[in-house]
Amino acid sequence: MDIATVIGLVAGIGLVVTAILLGGSPGVFFDVASILIVCGGTIASTLINYPLSDVLSVMSTLRNAFFHKAATPEVLIKKLVGFAVIARREGILALESHAKDDEDEFLQMSVQLAIDGTAPELIKDILTTELAFMEDRHALGQSVLTAMGTFAPAFGMIGTLIGLVQMLTSLNDPSQIGGGMAVALLTTLYGALLANVFFLPAAGKLKVRTSNELLVKEVIIEGILSIQSGDNPRIVEQKLKSFIAPALRAQATTSK
Repeated sequence: MDIATVIGLVAGIGLVVTAILLGGSPGVFFDVASILIVCGGTIASTLINYPLSDVLSVMSTLRNAFFHKAATPEVLIKKLVGFAVIARREGILALESHAKDDEDEFLQMSVQLAIDGTAPELIKDILTTELAFMEDRHALGQSVLTAMGTFAPAFGMIGTLIGLVQMLTSLNDPSQIGGGMAVALLTTLYGALLANVFFLPAAGKLKVRTSNELLVKEVIIEGILSIQSGDNPRIVEQKLKSFIAPALRAQATTSK
């Protein structure tokens, strides 16, 4: 589980709830009509904008914002340098058993391509195509969440206009003014909260996840191509260290 996401979500909701409780009765901040306008309107517009299958797929994509297990580049560099040592001592065919034990399917595929004697240019072409389509799939989920983060405040404003109209048409009946004002203000509040506490931050986190995953896979591509060409493990290590920040390179250094 990603601790930063959980802390941020809990802190964001907690601060708002605390402010509401300190200000008086929390019951006045609950309005069914406002919830229907913002949530229903956001979902409706999202379904108009995207196919149903794309909207439903966001649920599985959204899990990556909370549950995400990926190898860090530093750990991966050490693993690939170890592969380079094995390939240099025992031959590249010896990597097959080691790759099968790894959970990373992209690494398994990369090693298998090298073992099969695929030309380096073709390996790079296959793997970079895989990366491009992975990025497209991830971008779709991010765009759906970003769209929802755009629609929610917009429907909040629509609800505000509805509430104002209801309030203005009820000026001769003071008992109706409060309900109209509640819809007017609470829909804006709900829309802003959904957009800025959930939808847009989740889309941003998924974008960061994609960038990190692309980096890891680019390290794999470069490492496998270097191993296939028979580079010395130290050369492989130096090549791969260029992908990460200087401050992290010490963590990627293998024992000599």
